Amino acid sequence: MPITGFSVRMRPVVLRAFGFAALWSMLTGGNPADLMAGVAAILAASWTSLRLLPPGRSRWRPASLARLGVRFLYQSVIAGADVARRALDPRLPLTLGFVAYPVGLPAGPARNAFTALISLLPGTVPVGTDPRNQLLVHCLDVEQPVTAQLAAEETVFARVIVEAPSDG
Repeated sequence: MPITGFSVRMRPVVLRAFGFAALWSMLTGGNPADLMAGVAAILAASWTSLRLLPPGRSRWRPASLARLGVRFLYQSVIAGADVARRALDPRLPLTLGFVAYPVGLPAGPARNAFTALISLLPGTVPVGTDPRNQLLVHCLDVEQPVTAQLAAEETVFARVIVEAPSDG
């Protein structure tokens, strides 16, 4: 059966509604008493999602997303231990400061998601951009290879998102 234009346009709506329904079900334990509120929340969340982030040319690679998740957990544990070690050992110097990182991702949702991701890693906090549109990152130790670490994270993150041909 050929895919019609209507079904192509409805696919993102259905997928997002299904995702929000699954989330609602997990949050409420599937309680039937919450069904009416759930339907309203699912419709509102789906509509808002489609307005704020319309279906576009990006798609996700699930295997790359899984690798990113594992890497993120590993990096969080290692970085968290390093931050704790630096905080508890007064002999370890902190060289607080900012580094400018030239983000390769274009401005938009992918870059925003990458910025949010690195904000969760201990020891680094993105704080804005400089006049050259480089990402400014506050670090606990600017003598560490922060830009190399961010470049590695961006490479892994970029593998998750794939530009797909536009539907029109």
